[in-house]
Amino acid sequence: MTQNETNEQNKANPQTTPEPDTDTPEAMPSLEEMLKEAERRAQEHHDSWMYAKAECENIRRRSNEDVAKAQKYAVERFSKEMLAVKDTLEAGLTVETANVESFKNGMELTLKQLSGVFEKFNISEINPVGEKFDAHKHQAISMVESDQPANTIISVMQKGYALNERVLRPALVLVSKPQSTT
Repeated sequence: MTQNETNEQNKANPQTTPEPDTDTPEAMPSLEEMLKEAERRAQEHHDSWMYAKAECENIRRRSNEDVAKAQKYAVERFSKEMLAVKDTLEAGLTVETANVESFKNGMELTLKQLSGVFEKFNISEINPVGEKFDAHKHQAISMVESDQPANTIISVMQKGYALNERVLRPALVLVSKPQSTT
């Protein structure tokens, strides 16, 4: 068939485009359907948000409980070790035929046991004789004249203690005064 014949045939049998059927559903949803779908998705998002919010509250509550338990039982291991020291002291007091030498030996053993507990839990002594005064570790009771350089610790009245390098109790010390030039 030639081009002319095809054109003539098309003119003789014009094809008509079908009219849209009113019974078939529309390609685009109606406003009501779009609104219902948007409301459904909004409800899903709200439900998800409420679930996430509840989960966050549960995590916060559990972590607060864990912190409270940790604070409450933090010294449990230390306390158990200290019970052994207390038992040793009580056993020493029950001895009826004690003399000064046996008391001294018992106290030395108890002190050794206590020092072992302190070492186990990183509690260290602050005994700064001859060191420079440090207000973070020492508490000066008084200043005395001395041939030592100024602000040198001459004497320790009471040892200090630190837990993991943090001062529990500062050492009570006597500090040398700057030498007067008179």
